[in-house]
Amino acid sequence: MKNRIEQFISLDIELPPAIEPCRFDDAAKAVKALQAIYARNTEFLRNAFEAVAKGDVTPRRFRAFYPELTLSTSSFAHVDTRLAYGHVSAPGDYSTTITRPDLFEHYLKEQITLLLRNYGGAITVRESTTPIPLHFAFIEGTHIEASVVSGFSYPLRDLFDVPDLTSTDDKIVNGTFETLAGEPLPLAPFTAQRVDYSLHRLSHYTATSPKYFQNFVLFTNYQFYIDEFCNYAHELMAQGGGGFTQFVEPGNVVTKAGETAPSQGTAPVRLPQMPAYHLQKDDHSGITMVNIGVGPSNAKTITDHIAVLRPHAWVMLGHCAGLRNSQQLGDYVLAHGYVREDHVLDDDLPVWVPIPALAEIQVPLEEAVEEITGLEDYELKRIMRTGTVATIDNRNWELRDERGPVQRLSQSRAIALDMESATIAANGFRFRVPYGTLLCVSDKPLHGELKLPGMATDFYQKQVAQHLQIGIRAMEKIADMPMERLHSRKLRSFFETAFQ
Repeated sequence: MKNRIEQFISLDIELPPAIEPCRFDDAAKAVKALQAIYARNTEFLRNAFEAVAKGDVTPRRFRAFYPELTLSTSSFAHVDTRLAYGHVSAPGDYSTTITRPDLFEHYLKEQITLLLRNYGGAITVRESTTPIPLHFAFIEGTHIEASVVSGFSYPLRDLFDVPDLTSTDDKIVNGTFETLAGEPLPLAPFTAQRVDYSLHRLSHYTATSPKYFQNFVLFTNYQFYIDEFCNYAHELMAQGGGGFTQFVEPGNVVTKAGETAPSQGTAPVRLPQMPAYHLQKDDHSGITMVNIGVGPSNAKTITDHIAVLRPHAWVMLGHCAGLRNSQQLGDYVLAHGYVREDHVLDDDLPVWVPIPALAEIQVPLEEAVEEITGLEDYELKRIMRTGTVATIDNRNWELRDERGPVQRLSQSRAIALDMESATIAANGFRFRVPYGTLLCVSDKPLHGELKLPGMATDFYQKQVAQHLQIGIRAMEKIADMPMERLHSRKLRSFFETAFQ
């Protein structure tokens, strides 16, 4: 493979001085080296942009590169594969480009430590041959006036690299990645550009910085849950935090433990498309809650982007249509299977792929229902059913000929229907993020049982608070679980990256 100078050098391109590759047998030192390359190269691009904007330099092309981590192993010796990650499937050369090593410091240390433990020797840190797009080099929160760029005498893409969407894809996680002869195999599920793309999208969609996201994520399709979550979080902060250090709302509005009002941030004039709220712990073991709104498109979009943060679990809490006459409004549904008629993931994960229930998530969810409701064993069956949840992309499915969706729902033995749960579960399966679903029956359209306005208000007031407490308790239980148990090997395909 050509080195970066041979591949890119020309009289028209200005590069920062090359950094020689270095081998490390210590994870912390390797991460510091990654941070140094990334900081130096992104600063180079920002300074170049500023110089061009001011007219201080002759316009020419400026380029800098992502840092890269590589591992080489030639042995077929059996390593400890009880953990779902931290090992490669065969001898060979493996590599991954790295972005934001400041944000992913703990994650990188953990992944590199496992590689060093399993393979000994050392890993190599170097500059890659993948240019950093100018857009991804700016410090988070930087605002560039459009007039600055429009004043350039050359198009921006003639002077700097821009995001290359032709190579920013999910082929690695989808299992469709093909390595050319002589090229290293992927070491991580996402490339640096793919991660950067999602980090920028997360800020846009949720109005919160990616640094605030926690490893345990709750999704909901109703604002009622968010209102209850905010009330709970603010009370918790006023009482000292209860183990959480701060609560972050859209606009990066931060209320610290022990405080009764925010101490930083500015609430947005309008809420973003999918606002996020974060009950934060210093080790990121807190809870993030996102209101994804209604529909599978939003569910796919937000999980596509949160996945790059490598959360430890995500769970859907929301309302659904009960499909059985024996169900009552307010009953709970714990999904153990899914009918996928959402269609948004058909090209990435074919519908013939089964989405299994994960005991690591199912058990804590059921235990949390028992604890919060005070019911157990046979009595629990009064208010909760375990079964198949169908997710559909047609909000008015009830109006279709009953020989269509209604017949299919009956044949599938589905007990509930919504528009998000199967999408979130399927994307959890696709991205190797443990997933689960606990829904609350809010209507029974097949049986003519719809809520009248007054009934709806009473239902939401009574049920949302309990449902949310169940979700929070379940996440606490999951967070207490050893990670080697939570990250199940059942989510691994024939070929997997070493990084989780």
